[in-house]
Amino acid sequence: MAPLSLHRLSRTRPSLLLRDTGNRPSTASLVPRLRRWSCTGARRLSMSMSAVAAETAAAQAEEVQALAGEERFDWMDQWYPVAPVCNLDPRAPNGKTVLGLSIVAWFDGGEWRVVDDVCPHRLAPLSEGRVDDKGRLQCAYHGWCFDGRGACQFIPQAPALGPPVHKNSKACVASYPCVVQNNILWFYPRSEPEYRDVLQRKRPPYIPELDIDDPSYVIDYGIRDFYYGYELLVENLMDPAHVPYAHKGLFAASLIQNVHLLSTTEFDQERGGPIKMKIDEANINGFHSNLEEDWGYFKFVAPCTLYGTPFRTELDVAQVKKKMQPEVRVVFFCVPVAPGRSRFIWASRLKVGSWLDKIIPHWWYHIATNTILDSDTNLLHIEERNIAAVGLDNWHKACYVPTSSDNLVIAYRNWFRKYCDHQIGWATPTVNQLLPPAPTRVELLDRYWSHVMQCKSCSAALNGMRALEVAMQVASVTVVGFLAAAKGTVVTSVVQRAAMVAAAVLCFAGSRRLANFIEKTFYFHDYVHADK
Repeated sequence: MAPLSLHRLSRTRPSLLLRDTGNRPSTASLVPRLRRWSCTGARRLSMSMSAVAAETAAAQAEEVQALAGEERFDWMDQWYPVAPVCNLDPRAPNGKTVLGLSIVAWFDGGEWRVVDDVCPHRLAPLSEGRVDDKGRLQCAYHGWCFDGRGACQFIPQAPALGPPVHKNSKACVASYPCVVQNNILWFYPRSEPEYRDVLQRKRPPYIPELDIDDPSYVIDYGIRDFYYGYELLVENLMDPAHVPYAHKGLFAASLIQNVHLLSTTEFDQERGGPIKMKIDEANINGFHSNLEEDWGYFKFVAPCTLYGTPFRTELDVAQVKKKMQPEVRVVFFCVPVAPGRSRFIWASRLKVGSWLDKIIPHWWYHIATNTILDSDTNLLHIEERNIAAVGLDNWHKACYVPTSSDNLVIAYRNWFRKYCDHQIGWATPTVNQLLPPAPTRVELLDRYWSHVMQCKSCSAALNGMRALEVAMQVASVTVVGFLAAAKGTVVTSVVQRAAMVAAAVLCFAGSRRLANFIEKTFYFHDYVHADK
């Protein structure tokens, strides 16, 4: 699947598109929105943009269904993951873009809330605001405050004895149903009153293995944004055959030895080979691979969830033979952000082999994960544009997929064609299916805006390493300055002076190495397959 001067230069880079669209409202999202929800007991007559888009999409879907006689997938009647709760800041607003909809999540002191990321006053982004001491979301532009229902609670500029303008329906912001499940915040992209109790009818996919309190396991959560679309992200995660090639030299060599491949007499140097796959129970809600096969299994729960055991061990095979359900080892969430943009959320159950595994910080695991994701990124970005050039309707004609190892990818493309007509039902009518301009390679493989700023563990590690880098430089300069000022009156021994000079050199060299590590780990590190 991705020196101090360089480090400082990286901080002065212009804001990347990934930052603007993933965590800040786009220009399209600032278009005035008609809303329909209850505000202080009075129902509004207008409708939200998401509602308008949903009704338009529903009408189109009904028309297509009437013509084709097939069931259509309703993108607006689904739950979407916002982010792992461990990576959300409960003290500040957290802006995200999901399904083309700019939203902001915050913790009001009792529970998480999700509303539109736009203030009704002057359309400023609420994600740039703050959470006040009463748990209300405060706009940073003029200080308007909103509760979890989207109702305006306070307008500083309104006279205390004047009319209660904050109770006007126009002062409300659209609020969405949300729930924390499997330690992930989910939201439902409909703000109308009739959807407030949607949890009683429909819940996000539940994975019990992520909630088991077992001290022999640790669960690592992560999140990263990409410059390629949701469709490419999903099909790439369903393709185990690419592992020994795209991820050569990472974890593929040791992992592929545990994969139960078909009997074959020929392998290449990467140890790739045929993988037998069989798809069962394909319908509008997703599909899964045959549990009887030895290579592993996946289950796709439309539209976002993919989980299972991608590479089966001897223990898993023994469980299958005994008709036991193998445990889930990985859970992937594929989030459609915008055309040509996607978000990947993962949850991995890691077996604790020793006490050391329990104290290893999550950012250490993310170094390897980000390198693996980097190795896919440019391939998928270009592949998506090649597919767009030939047309999504021509995928089956343009792509030659003759082996069973492609069966999961074919199953997904068939699902996307049959139930979605090759289209994602974006929540806002301003979002079209066109791909954005191609980013630079630095933007494509950027790690800071795509991952680090969204990951508490990596952000904390980056801040700590920055502080250590500065401390080492200060120590080096201090030692040199002390020796120059002393002029032999304090440190008279040649051995002492040599030791202090050596310490200063080591501190300076260590700061240079650390700066290089920071740049490659938390900002940008190019990935060239030919060099692997």
